[in-house]
Amino acid sequence: MKFVSEPNVNTQKERQYYMKNSRSVLNSLFSGALAGAVAKTAVAPLDRTKIIFQGKSDTEHEAYRLIYRTYLKDGFFSLWRGNSATMVRVIPYAAIQFCAHEQYKARLGSYYGFQGAALPPLPRLLAGSMAGTTATMLTYPLDMVRARMAVTPKEMYSNILHVFVRISREEGLKTLYRGFAPTMLGVVPYAGLSFFTYETLKKLHAEHSGRSQPYSYERLAFGACAGLIGQSASYPLDVVRRRMQTAGVTGHTYGSVLGTMRDIVSEEGLIRGLYKGLSMNWVKGPIAVGISFTTFDLTQILLRKLHQMGYIGR
Repeated sequence: MKFVSEPNVNTQKERQYYMKNSRSVLNSLFSGALAGAVAKTAVAPLDRTKIIFQGKSDTEHEAYRLIYRTYLKDGFFSLWRGNSATMVRVIPYAAIQFCAHEQYKARLGSYYGFQGAALPPLPRLLAGSMAGTTATMLTYPLDMVRARMAVTPKEMYSNILHVFVRISREEGLKTLYRGFAPTMLGVVPYAGLSFFTYETLKKLHAEHSGRSQPYSYERLAFGACAGLIGQSASYPLDVVRRRMQTAGVTGHTYGSVLGTMRDIVSEEGLIRGLYKGLSMNWVKGPIAVGISFTTFDLTQILLRKLHQMGYIGR
């Protein structure tokens, strides 16, 4: 007499959970990569000018003249010089950051008993900070390479690989992590406040409007506010990071984070030094962060709809 065993329900549930989680991770990685690429390409000229400007002692009104002079000297597309290096860094960085944020939200939501709902303020802030630190730790050398390509003439480095080779040979491998400490210190408030502000504004919007999903222009506005707050809070550390990253080609020698801050303040003053280019960041930052958050959300929504319609495998 044969006994037919019942299907292993637990195994089926585990398999379904694994497939659902894997699809969620892949969707987040793709959406984050696209969001980062679109946002950074849109503001690449301002971003490059900001990096050059932060590394010098010029007055702030020279920043926009620098864009025009670069255009006259090297042509329109020179304003996007270093953007290929930016993409090599931004695509993995944004993919990891957005994906990590979704995973941290889920884990913290499960831990605090808010699974599927908006997190309380502290875990909401924590999820953003942890996502930023995770992405930064994994992609930092690429940020160093981007900074070098942005502040040097095109004859100095022919491509991204050339930057790695020359820095490693002439300055040592540890140079690839120069400025890592201020970057990590800065990304905690930057990523934490950016994600916290955006998620909080979406939550408040849903409570007051009765709509679960904001319109696209509302997402852009929420993202712009998030970028403004996050970048303003972490900006001095961003200046310190750029000074330390570009020290090898600007003729300066910077050691520790505090030492670099002290040198900048003594030479240029507190406001003119540590907040150099902040007004430019108030133009660039909100645009970039608004585009990034909006692109991520809309891509996630599109991928979910395609999955429901059967265009993406179940």
